[in-house]
Amino acid sequence: MFREIIRYKQALSDERCIEILKQTKRGVLSVYGTEGYPYGLPIDHWYCEENGKLYFHCGKTGHKLDALRQDPRVCYTVYGDGEAAEGEWALYFQSVIVFGEITFVEDEERIADICRQLSYKFTDDEHYIAEEIKGHLKATLVLELTPHHISGKRVQES
Repeated sequence: MFREIIRYKQALSDERCIEILKQTKRGVLSVYGTEGYPYGLPIDHWYCEENGKLYFHCGKTGHKLDALRQDPRVCYTVYGDGEAAEGEWALYFQSVIVFGEITFVEDEERIADICRQLSYKFTDDEHYIAEEIKGHLKATLVLELTPHHISGKRVQES
């Protein structure tokens, strides 16, 4: 069902793909839009090593949720800032694409824990994290992405 990378010599190992998912803070989540148009949005994520799933937090209403209720299949793409080889202007990028299915996490205790884990990607200020969760928990929904296929590659822009 999922296509193989055409330039297979540029493919990243499964281990490197997971490493990139753990290290990057955000990517683009693409859904089937409600009016037939694709809908991609930048969003923060947390990769859980225990179960191999990705988590996102959001409000309880909106275009993305309407689209997910119609079709839970998604594509999530992350990539780094890139780096130039010595003496070259073009950057080399590593990117990872995750195809999978979204389910909604609605249990408040799980939402709080996942939001805490996601927050650690940005700050280790426990007081700040606790206050944010306390102030926004009731209005927060968490999306759980179960990967069906993960691939990555290293490419040079030019």
